[in-house]
Amino acid sequence: MKRFGNKGWSPIAVLLLFFMVWEGMASFFKIPAWLLPAPTAILKEAFANYQLFLPDVGATVMLAASGLLLGGSIGFIIATVLHLVPPLRTAMYPFLIISQNVPIIVLAPLLVIWFGFGYLPKLIIITLVCFFPITIALLDGFRNAPRELVHYMKMSGATSTQLFAKVQFPNALPQFFSGLKISATYSVMGAVISEWLGAEKGIGVFMTLSSSAFRTDRVFIAIFVIVILSMLFYSIITFLERTAIKWAREGER
Repeated sequence: MKRFGNKGWSPIAVLLLFFMVWEGMASFFKIPAWLLPAPTAILKEAFANYQLFLPDVGATVMLAASGLLLGGSIGFIIATVLHLVPPLRTAMYPFLIISQNVPIIVLAPLLVIWFGFGYLPKLIIITLVCFFPITIALLDGFRNAPRELVHYMKMSGATSTQLFAKVQFPNALPQFFSGLKISATYSVMGAVISEWLGAEKGIGVFMTLSSSAFRTDRVFIAIFVIVILSMLFYSIITFLERTAIKWAREGER
């Protein structure tokens, strides 16, 4: 019980302390609400007008989840192909790195010019953000398969497909989920950035409109929603990771 308290409640205590200090400073220094609203004012606004941003939350969740699913699938396919075809990996790996050196905020206007203001450019932005961590993590996981076990499988006459399915892929599962957890948090950020391009609804739209109206309390609501969604996506991936790795270990017995 003591162990749980030390590890489980300390972050909550620090978070509560942070909000208490924030509340105290906002009250003591009489900071204007448009500049820095108190946490209680933000919470009050959230409960009083939740119907204003709930549709935006749903739109962002759907967009982020779709982009994460597509980005994760593409990242998995790219990593698998590059691993199974080493010459292709040597040729394409630099382009993977280059793809992440172009800021999304710079690429976004081009996507709008090419594909318009619809759903597709937003999905492309999230996919570009999500696929890279998964690809790199999987490639490292494939490459770090136990050499002794790989050598044993080859000596036993295993084919490349059997070697991949029985050794390399199960060994890469932890790295795959590590990359997926990073991509899960990135997907929410990518969705919000894509919504700044001209979406009809979404947390990014809600944040932009609130900022234009100097409703700082609503801007903070949007920020807190983004944080909560990122944590929710991360928690779901963590649960799936535990389930998948447990299943893989049981299958090896």
